[in-house]
Amino acid sequence: MNDALVLEQTRHWLEKAVIGLNLCPFAKAVYVKNQVRLVVSRARHADDLLEELDRELDLLVATPAQETDTTLLIHPTLFEDFLDFNDFLEIAEGVVAEHDLEGVVQLASFHPQFQFEGSQPDDIGNYTNRAPFAILHLLREESVERAVEAFPQAEAIFEQNVATLEQLGHAGWKALGL
Repeated sequence: MNDALVLEQTRHWLEKAVIGLNLCPFAKAVYVKNQVRLVVSRARHADDLLEELDRELDLLVATPAQETDTTLLIHPTLFEDFLDFNDFLEIAEGVVAEHDLEGVVQLASFHPQFQFEGSQPDDIGNYTNRAPFAILHLLREESVERAVEAFPQAEAIFEQNVATLEQLGHAGWKALGL
């Protein structure tokens, strides 16, 4: 799969699920302003991906938010197994700490087989974090804080997302082409 197709599928997911279903009420504003950096990784090993994460963290904090507010580091092939990806996230969080960016940048994660602890694989709530590929989402803490301040009841977003997905159902998710 070439990078153009990976980017096309990622944009489709962003537009149809994340923005279209309003799973993240903060996403549309930065997306329409082209402030979302999409990076396709071709790392062959986890260590290579960590080096790319290093570079993306440095780039994000060195770039004004008006230019790049958030970054999606997309890997289409390295982590086919969600549990392997989940284990990798602990190491990735360590990279954020090594850069002294705790409280400055946070990581969110998405994966085609994302599964919350204690849920069943097909629970529709898992789809809040399902994407076409393994994705590390680098978010500026100050942007998250501003968005949360502007959104009343931000703590209810997850529950609203689950309700939206329950109403949509698995057939509706598939109908979105996801």
